[in-house]
Amino acid sequence: MIDAVYKRVVDSEGELRSLLGTPSRTAANKIIHKLDYHCREFIGKSPMLFLSTADSTGKCDTSPRGDAPGFVHILNDHSFVIPERPGNKRIDSLLNILSNPYAGLVFVIPGLEETLRINGRAKIIRDSEILEQMAARGKNPILGIAIEVEECYIHCAKAFKRSKLWDQGEWLDKKDLPIPSQILADHVNLPDLDRDKIKAALQESYEKRLY
Repeated sequence: MIDAVYKRVVDSEGELRSLLGTPSRTAANKIIHKLDYHCREFIGKSPMLFLSTADSTGKCDTSPRGDAPGFVHILNDHSFVIPERPGNKRIDSLLNILSNPYAGLVFVIPGLEETLRINGRAKIIRDSEILEQMAARGKNPILGIAIEVEECYIHCAKAFKRSKLWDQGEWLDKKDLPIPSQILADHVNLPDLDRDKIKAALQESYEKRLY
């Protein structure tokens, strides 16, 4: 059992509070329950979000969604829609939503260290009049992920400051980056799919099937 590796496991809120304390008045009161002007502006300027879902058994998945700023369509103060662009057809997030509608999202703006967090309920929609407003390169998304907002709040910049994510001087040299095609080849482990074939397939997908 992997649990045997750990000798001191925290298993209560009381123990957590004794170690970490309680939130400040600002942190405790920052949650709002609708999309105000600030949330709308943040979402409108964000080209990237991370969507977290879980199935009915609690198994989790986090997936990135990205496009040009403004790709998320805000319907009103309590709902917005994320276009479902072409992917690898695993549809992990969508399958999770079918069995458990709760979702958490983090919106990111390049160069800004604070992020916007939103929690709510998700559903998969096919409303053509909504989807056509999220067309890109002449193509409408087939589906959209609609989010009914329950909580919105700004998340502090500490993680981005510690990681120095936006500081290009801290970035790895390209030659030192992991090689995705090699990772995929090793993980897939099929005799007819080596690194070069996977690299070519990825490139073809990026060039021809983004939308």
